[in-house]
Amino acid sequence: MPIRPENKHRYPADWPAISRAIKTRAGWRCECEGECGRGTHPGRCPNRHDTPAYGTGSRVILTTAHLDHTPEHCHPDNLRAMCQGCHLHHDAAHHAVTRAHTRARALADAGQLHLDLGPATTPLPPPTRAQTPPGPPGPAAAQPLFDLTAPEGTLP
Repeated sequence: MPIRPENKHRYPADWPAISRAIKTRAGWRCECEGECGRGTHPGRCPNRHDTPAYGTGSRVILTTAHLDHTPEHCHPDNLRAMCQGCHLHHDAAHHAVTRAHTRARALADAGQLHLDLGPATTPLPPPTRAQTPPGPPGPAAAQPLFDLTAPEGTLP
């Protein structure tokens, strides 16, 4: 995902090389194993860079996510190659808190007195859904529920 101009100073000068190394480590495939909270894939996400995304068919762009949302912390253990969908879901709670702070700052700059944001400033983990792989259809799924064929010798 593009780095916002106001945050560019927080990334090391060699960020492009660091990001490329993380993507290479991942074999240019999303490394998310459910930590994004989407619940759409059992195990590791199948999305690969520059291929159609599973489920949507949109073009996958592999990004590098900071697990702790801190751009200055670029240790490989804190970085994961993630498709844009997993990355956005992983960052959703962090983005909500940032949005609340930005709005409060804008109100303060416009003359608004202190605004208590309360729970809006507490990040929440993304919702999770059970990640169970789809199983083969059972024998009941292969059989029709009703026999709609007319008995032989009768007209429908």
